[in-house]
Amino acid sequence: MGHPRDLVEAGRQARREGRLEEALALYESAASAYRSSDDVLALAHTVRHVGDIHLQGARPELAEPLHREALALYRRYPDPPPLDLANAIRPLAILEERAGRVDEARRLWTEARDLYQACGVAEGVAESGRRLAALGRSGPSGTRE
Repeated sequence: MGHPRDLVEAGRQARREGRLEEALALYESAASAYRSSDDVLALAHTVRHVGDIHLQGARPELAEPLHREALALYRRYPDPPPLDLANAIRPLAILEERAGRVDEARRLWTEARDLYQACGVAEGVAESGRRLAALGRSGPSGTRE
């Protein structure tokens, strides 16, 4: 598998088949290769998937720095693809919500919702709306009002 794209595709297939550790190793290898390239968007996308696998595996402490890195890469890129940006914001919003950082979670879910709306992704708009509604019933500290 010479090119990192091949590693990403193999990782995607492994993940679809439930082989998460194999998928993780493949995505991590691809991310390592992209780090020495100038393909910022591919790196951001791949790092996000590594974070997603950690999040899926209930390892938020490993997922969070990866999601922060992916979002930072997208934000530094001129005119990032809106759907990719929304997909990078979403897991960080989930992490902020779980950590009880309600104000930051609201800010991220609002941004994700607006991006999903602009891209016509009804599922993303609906999820963001549900999450925002639930957060609206929480006080700033994350406690129910």
